[in-house]
Amino acid sequence: MPTAIQCRSLFKRYEGKQPVDAVRGLDLTVETGECFGLLGPNGAGKTTTIEIIEGLLQPTSGEVEVLGLRWGKHEDRIRQRIGISLQETKLSEQLSILETLTLFRSFYHQGLEPADVIERLSLEEKADARVGKLSGGQKQRLAVACALVGDPDLLFLDEPTTGLDPQARRQLWDIIRDFGKQGRTVLLTTHYMDEAERLCDRVAVVDHGKVIAVGSPRELIASLGGEHIIDFSLNNGDGRPPLTEAELAPVPRVQSVRIEDGHFSLAVAEPHVALPALLSLLKDLNRNLASLTTRHASLEDVFVSLTGRHLRDGESNAPVSNA
Repeated sequence: MPTAIQCRSLFKRYEGKQPVDAVRGLDLTVETGECFGLLGPNGAGKTTTIEIIEGLLQPTSGEVEVLGLRWGKHEDRIRQRIGISLQETKLSEQLSILETLTLFRSFYHQGLEPADVIERLSLEEKADARVGKLSGGQKQRLAVACALVGDPDLLFLDEPTTGLDPQARRQLWDIIRDFGKQGRTVLLTTHYMDEAERLCDRVAVVDHGKVIAVGSPRELIASLGGEHIIDFSLNNGDGRPPLTEAELAPVPRVQSVRIEDGHFSLAVAEPHVALPALLSLLKDLNRNLASLTTRHASLEDVFVSLTGRHLRDGESNAPVSNA
């Protein structure tokens, strides 16, 4: 069985007075039957990569295979086997949900009954409502329904749960899981790290046009060297200079330190060892805690460690260093 997606040495340059290399030799493999997450900060090249894989953009160079087929040679065969839910989907506002899905179903040689897809996305009560009258969350579910109605082997979901309430979000998670249980493939982008952790078999982090890390969520979290995080902040009202990373060096079992806007995050292997030592050190330094929490490390911690940025805001933050 061929891989679902294969990218080799993918490049994309946007020409202009100052050419921009959005993708710089990217390699990516997505196996058939897995839910694969693609994560990246703003400007990392993630969207360009996805649009090339979807056939919406031509690469400057490199090779792309989708379901063992190639754009430029097998376009109709690929389009018949993929479903795409874009981050922003513009649909005719005068058509009803049922009419919209009936139209999309007509694009495929085979597929699902529109009424069945409407039921799966819990849109029955709005089946005859015009698209222009739908809420943002309902439009988002309709966009996913349009991607599913062709009964695809490969499903592209770009921020699929944005604007959904918690119940609708979990319902869509169940649909994605059921899709995978059928041996089909999902390429997912999301700004919700808990979503990536719960749904994805593997994730890739893209930055500066390249894949900089790939693995299962558990593997990537383990790569931090500590599966627990101690978050704390200090009361600096006395005008003393901020605590430095060097002053934290005596704390044992700390794998990395992140300092951001006066907040400290320590990745630790054994919190029961590191936490008492930290409290003792702060007491010796005459530093007063403003807040302190402990938690399990997450993909968000991995992402910040790799890129120096948070996924949701895309802004530069303080660099992360190894202790």
